[in-house]
Amino acid sequence: MQCFSPGDQVSISGLLWLGLSTMIFLVAATAAKSWALAPGFGKIVLTLLLYSAGNLIMLKLIRDFGMSVSFSLSAVIQLVAVNAVALAVFGERVTNIQALGLGLAILSVALITLGPGMTSGR
Repeated sequence: MQCFSPGDQVSISGLLWLGLSTMIFLVAATAAKSWALAPGFGKIVLTLLLYSAGNLIMLKLIRDFGMSVSFSLSAVIQLVAVNAVALAVFGERVTNIQALGLGLAILSVALITLGPGMTSGR
């Protein structure tokens, strides 16, 4: 059994898997919004299949990089990506406080991914 330690870093292949899961979750979120606007059985099945595929990839990431890093990165990257689609495609808006929250989320991703390399003596 492989254990994750705080000094481990996400590899290029890990980032590619994370990118793939993000794209799948982004399409799933778009399908969910489409279903919300005009419900249909096919849309809900597609949404469930996409979310299932994204979660299967997340299981690999959890095994490779640990639960805390995998879910933190995925959640924040999805937060930013889904908001970009919501704003650009569906015309939704965020308040100034919400925009500040998005900025802090981006900062948190930077700290999670760069943090292990920034600590000395470990």
